[in-house]
Amino acid sequence: MAIDQGPPTADNPWPVALLGQKLRDWIERLGVAWVEGEITQWNVAGGNVYGKLKDLEVDATVSFSIWSSVRARVPNDLKQGDRVVAAVKPNYWLKGGTLTMQVVEMKHVGLGDLLERLERLRATLAAEGLFDASRKRPLPFLPNRIGLITGKDSDAEKDVHRNAQLRWPQVAFRTVHTAVQGDRTPTEVAAAIAMLDADPEVDVIIVARGGGDFQNLLGFSDELVVRAAAVATTPIVSAIGHEADRPLLDEVADLRASTPTDAAKRVVPDVAEELAMVQQVRGRIGLRLSHTLSVEADRLSALRSRPALASSSWLVDSRAEEVARDLGRSRELLDRRLERAHAETGHLVGRLRALSPRDTLRRGYAIVQRGDGRVVRAAADVRVPTEVRVFLGEGTASGTIEAELAEADATTSASPQDAQPAPERPTTPR
Repeated sequence: MAIDQGPPTADNPWPVALLGQKLRDWIERLGVAWVEGEITQWNVAGGNVYGKLKDLEVDATVSFSIWSSVRARVPNDLKQGDRVVAAVKPNYWLKGGTLTMQVVEMKHVGLGDLLERLERLRATLAAEGLFDASRKRPLPFLPNRIGLITGKDSDAEKDVHRNAQLRWPQVAFRTVHTAVQGDRTPTEVAAAIAMLDADPEVDVIIVARGGGDFQNLLGFSDELVVRAAAVATTPIVSAIGHEADRPLLDEVADLRASTPTDAAKRVVPDVAEELAMVQQVRGRIGLRLSHTLSVEADRLSALRSRPALASSSWLVDSRAEEVARDLGRSRELLDRRLERAHAETGHLVGRLRALSPRDTLRRGYAIVQRGDGRVVRAAADVRVPTEVRVFLGEGTASGTIEAELAEADATTSASPQDAQPAPERPTTPR
């Protein structure tokens, strides 16, 4: 036991053991104190419980321990997030120089304020439909670039990079380092989500953290982070890595991964598995194609063996009579049409000849034309002597009219055969 050496000075300092002993003696005189707070950490090891109590109003935290002998006297349903009152006794460990609070008694006082706020926020967001399964977007098969939000030089970052590259060596990342615990977490994580969502090369976003106690994960349940993830158009994977308490980001994310390693496996396909699958599909396609070709070949063989296809001459023989009949009928129809056309042509020729002036001239009529080219239509048109030209049925003649012509009776018509040549002054042909 250290001996009291009086007040310590620079020339007469206390040994460390003496200082520790004095602290321990003074702390032990404090006795047992009842405190109220929220359990933010509850770990069981070797039958003992090691945890933390937090006062949310002033952001103060103390560590506590519950020995196995005392644990039997506390409620067995205590857990992280519960608000409790505890009888604690300060204990200073001389060898380690640490101060802990040994719990003598502990009991519930109701749901913790923090957990109660989270439950109210959870209910509000659920009522808005942000947790609905219909809002979940499928992940791309092979993302062009993966956006990663995590702490700088964290194990979560290393796990995601390593496992993703093992599965697909050419995978590309755009990593944004943010705070993953503390007051800066909501603002930085929400800003990182918005920045990666605006990047057209990023096809999926992973928010990763390597687990932690309930208090350290509060930033991922902040309304700012949850709403930033809800409005993002890029699929989001939540890889906070905490199984006991699910942050609200897990509820609104398109996929929840249990760990960062699990996130890498869910986002990036395994190249070996994909190649094996391609080989299997190619093999199945080959088998299906071979089977189809075999079936079709058998079908062709069966068709060729039928009597209808065994000899092709029956096709010609069965149609020969029909072809001959159609040929004879077509010739008959052609002859009839030619005869009809010939008769119609002769009729038209006859009508044309009947109307032709030349045919009229051949019946004995003539056309008399004066020297100036005008046709003589009446006796008054001729003044003797007048040279005329006569157009006959065959050829023409010229002469001179030296005598006056008499007007014919308009009511008298005579055919050319009845006409008699005039006795006086015949025309003198030239």
